[in-house]
This record gives sequence, structure tokens and C-alpha cells, in this order.
Amino acid sequence: MAQSAAQQVAALRQQIREHDLKYYVLATPEISDLEYDQLMQRLQQLEAEHPDLISPDSPSQRIGDKPVANLQQFTHRQPMLSIDNTYSITELESYVDRTLRQLEGEKVEWVVELKIDGVAASLIYEEGQLTRALTRGNGQLGDDITHNIRTIGDVPLVLSGDPPQRLEVRGEVYMTNADLVALNQRQRERNEPVYANTRNVTAGAIRRLDPRECAQRRLRMLFHGVGDCVGLRATTHLDFLQEIGEYGLTPTPRAARFDTFSAAAAYCDTLISNLHELDFEVDGLVLKVNSFDQRERLGSTAKSPRWLIAYKFEKYEATTRVTGIHVQIGKTGTVTPVAELEPVEIASTMVSRASLHNAVEIARKDVQIGDKVVVEKAGKIIPHIVRVEKHERPFGLPKFDFPSRCPVCHTSLVQDEGGVYIRCPHHACPAQWKERIRFFASRNAMDIEGLGDKLVDQLVSAGLVRSYGDVYRLKKRELLQLERMGEKSADNLLQAIDNSKKRSLAELLNALSIRHVGTRVSQVLAEHWNSFDALQKASIEELSEVHEIGPIIANSVHEFIHSEYGQQTVNDLQAAGLTPAKEEPSNGPGVGKLTGKVLVVSGTLTRYTRREIHRLIELHGGRPVSSVSRQTDYLIAGENAGTKLAKAQQWDVPILNEIEFEAIVAADEADTDPP
Repeated sequence: MAQSAAQQVAALRQQIREHDLKYYVLATPEISDLEYDQLMQRLQQLEAEHPDLISPDSPSQRIGDKPVANLQQFTHRQPMLSIDNTYSITELESYVDRTLRQLEGEKVEWVVELKIDGVAASLIYEEGQLTRALTRGNGQLGDDITHNIRTIGDVPLVLSGDPPQRLEVRGEVYMTNADLVALNQRQRERNEPVYANTRNVTAGAIRRLDPRECAQRRLRMLFHGVGDCVGLRATTHLDFLQEIGEYGLTPTPRAARFDTFSAAAAYCDTLISNLHELDFEVDGLVLKVNSFDQRERLGSTAKSPRWLIAYKFEKYEATTRVTGIHVQIGKTGTVTPVAELEPVEIASTMVSRASLHNAVEIARKDVQIGDKVVVEKAGKIIPHIVRVEKHERPFGLPKFDFPSRCPVCHTSLVQDEGGVYIRCPHHACPAQWKERIRFFASRNAMDIEGLGDKLVDQLVSAGLVRSYGDVYRLKKRELLQLERMGEKSADNLLQAIDNSKKRSLAELLNALSIRHVGTRVSQVLAEHWNSFDALQKASIEELSEVHEIGPIIANSVHEFIHSEYGQQTVNDLQAAGLTPAKEEPSNGPGVGKLTGKVLVVSGTLTRYTRREIHRLIELHGGRPVSSVSRQTDYLIAGENAGTKLAKAQQWDVPILNEIEFEAIVAADEADTDPP
């Protein structure tokens, strides 16, 4: 009987651990809460009948029977130092420059991670068993919170696989917004105070003496740091995140490695733009040196490690009410729901709308017209809804039904295969054309000054523009019939349209709104094939083999180029007289009078776009960077150069205007031109 009970206990424990992993880590639960509770009750019953089978790593032992008397303090084997931070991309680049100078001549890989807005904790596993968990404390001494950490569902009490003899992992204890919504609903039902934000709940719960109280908060934990270890295999940060994942610990999501700071900075922008996808709060990003060996040589100051820095952004919140939901049609047909809000001031601006992004997000956050919602603005990104205050939801609010047809052209909508976005597939949809033409005329595309939003609305609504080629067939007499269009404005617009015919192939590719093709991909495609004719001859396999393209982009480009719509578009533009300038392949910096020189461009330029002058610098051997330092060789100053000009003057950095810069370039070209 005892052997049978032991087998049942072992099987139940394994089942519960697997369901914990699927629920907390993989977000793919397979059973209901009731079924999970029944498994736990059966395990507890068997352990009560056979006390000799109880072990500290059993899922039933997550919540202790008795509160602790007080929080004891223990010394961290390795100090838990704070992190230096900055709110400026320029200061972030300065940090990178300092780090590269310290590791002069070495290749440095950078990792970008989310900075979770939670409570820092350090967990110690010995022989795979959780033995202690400490708060950061003062960095040297931390409070023992093991009794509360054991209640967290995604923290394994015993590690999987073949863990190190000793593993100290550091991370953030946090609460999801969805769990805060549920908690506040329970608080309101009990006529108890509701909580303002997830961090306050987490900070209060993690230090409670009674673990049963902490367990009610449904906290979670993500891991991102390494402490004192014996037997760790990883030698880089990304390897470390992968290794601890094999042991059943949950690493910080969306961490990525980059060979250059510019690529890392671009990923920072991507993460910030997609904050709405996260169900937990972040207050910044973290940039880390990937190599453990390089970290050791960089060392630390008295307060902070030198191998990482936090890139933070100001976050502002306000509470308002949803008064309506409507949908917008984007340039590639994406149908985006938008919440109309009672106007509220956030960070000194009045906010009356917030994107709901897609149907999945509406369902996940359960947004209904009439709901009271928390709206957040982080950095410069558009406001987004963090959560619905369901404890204040009036009874009987109507659910938003996502439309099945395009509200403009009435075409049946389709959902991306395997994706979350719903689209209008009709290329001639007027709503899509308005957005496409707006983007086509933008600065990073065809740069047609004067072709603004209101004029685009008029042109498309009047039927004057139904394709990109129509832009180049506009006549002055047609323009003069439009509202607020005079002789001079019409002449200026037609001249700007004519000038755009000379834009580069990369800029034209970007302007065409091909799915998955933006500024960088357009540049790569143009450098590799340098004409539409060459691009049309490329197979999907050839496109996929190009660095930075890959199969998804390759399929999208190939489908566009060979579709009836794509071929008509290209032929129409060529017939309209567009002869895009060929791109010279970029095989790294050129050789010339700027070889080895570091240049910064600041202020408003009159003769170049920022991308054009950076390209010219590289062609002549220079390296464009964004911040002035003592290592800067030249500052190219336009109007309103600001603080960079002041720094250059302070450090005696040579200052060039555009004409002086052109003189250097011209001298370079004179040296290389044939006689």
C-alpha cells in the first residue's frame, strides 16, 4: 500500500509541475482551475495519510502552514548592485563608446532586455533544490523571503534537468495586469480597498510574514541575472538565459543579441513600440555586454557594474472612460481598432484616442464601450490602454463586435494565416489608398513636399488619384479646382512631384508599402539588385539568402513583384518617367580623406537628408555617430545644432558647415577621378 501511495504521489507531483509550467511559463494551460485544484487536493490528501512521503520540493509545500516570526537578513555572496540608468539615447551611445574604449580592439556583442517594473530578488538553488531567496536590501544584506517565493507558481522548488551544484539566479517578482484586475474585483466584492498598480501589490506581498497572504496575490517571476554559481555551463548572457530555461526557470522574454549598437538601438525602438503587447509593466530596457569574460574585465564601480546600463523612459498614467470604438484601415489593409476616450491630460497633452491594435488585444483586455480604463504614455510612443478597471464596470455594457466587412469598400475582411491581424484584401480600397499615398509622399519615401493629409483626402475622394502613377499625371487645372489650392501652391506641388522622380531605388521601394519592407530592407534590396528589372528576376531562394532578408520578407517581396497589382504598379511608375537612381553596393566604409574619422551631424541641413549625408560619410571612409565626444573628428553643423555644437566647441572639435564638408568630399573625388 505504501509503495502504491508513493507512486501516486510521485505521479501527481509530476502532473502538477507540468501544469505549472504550461500555465505560468508557456501560457498554454490544458486544464481548468477546478481540475488543477482537484489534483492538488488529491496530493495533499495522500501526503496527509502518509506523512513520511512529504518532501520540501512537493508542490503542496509551496504555502507554509505558519507565518514566519520576522524577516531575517543574510549577506549576499555577490553584492546586488544597482544599475546606472539614462533617459537619453545620446547618453546611451556615450556609454557604449566608453565600453568599447575599455575593450579596445575586441568585438563586443550587446543584449537588449526588458526592464521589468517589479521587485528584485535573488534565488539560491543547491543540488537543484531551492534553499533561500533574498531581497536586494542594501545590496550587501537582503531579507529572507524564501517562504513567500515558494508560493510563486512559476518558481520551481526543484530544478529540472542537470542543474549546477550551486545556482544563484536574480530576477524580478511581478504581477500581471490581468491578475491585478481580478484582484481588484475580489477586493471590491469584499468592500476592501483596491490597488493602484501592480508594483505596489508586489512590493507589499513579497515582504509579508504569512505566506498564505502572498499566495493570494498570484505573483510571478522572470529571471535575468546570475550570481554566485558552481558548475554553470554558460559563458555568455544569452547562453545563460537558455540554460536556466532548461532548468524550468523563466528567463526575461524578448531578449536579443546584436553585433552593433545601432542594431541594438533599433531593437529598443521596436520593443518600446510594442509595449502594449505585454501584460506586465516595464519601466525601461537594459543594454548588457553579452560575454561573461568581458564583463569580468570591465568590472564595477562601488555602486554599479560597468557592463550594463538601463535605458529608461518616463511613464505617465491617467484614468478615463471609453466612449466608443471604431476601426481604421492602414496602407496594407490592416484593420486597427481605436478607442475613443473622454479627453484626459497625460504628460501635458490631451489624449482622446488610443489604439487597441487588433481584435486579440480587445479580447485579452476585455475592453467594452463605457469601461473605465487606465491609459499609459511611455516616452514618445502613442498612448495605449493598460487595463480595464473591471471593478468599476457598469452592468450590461455592450461588447464590441469586430466588423466582418471593410467599413469603407465593404469587402469581406480576412485574417492573416497564423497571425492576429485582420485585413481588407481589396487593393483599390479608398481608405488604403489614402494611407498609401500619404506614406508615398513622406520624407523617407518620395519626399513630395506639399502633398499632405488633407490634400491626399481630396485627391482620392475626387477620384484624381487611384494609383501611385496618378500622382505623376496630376494637372494644374485639376489641382486648382480643389479647396485652398492657389496658383503658387499648385506650381510648387507639381515641381515637388517632378523632383521625386529622381529619388533612389531604396526610397521608391520603401514608398510602395510592400508588407514587411521598411527603410532598412529597402536599402538592402536596392544595394543587392539596384534595379526593378534585376529584382524581378530574383527567385525566392535568392532573396532569402541575402543577409537581413529571410524567408518571410523574401516571400512578400517576390509576391508583390510578380503579382498583377505589383507589375501594374511598377510599369505605371516607369511609364510616368520614374528612373530611380541605382544604389552602389555597401561593402562597409569606403576609403578616402575621411578614412578612420568619426563624424557627428547635428541641426537642420539644407542640402542633404540625414540618411544621405551619413551615406556620403561612409562612402568616403568615415564613421557617422550620434553623440559628440573627445574622440569626434568633425561636427557637421546645420541650423540649430544645439548642445552638440556647444560640446564640440568645448572640446575643440573641428566644426564644418555643409559647404566645407562638400569641399572635403570634392577633393577626395578629384583625387580619384581619371584624368
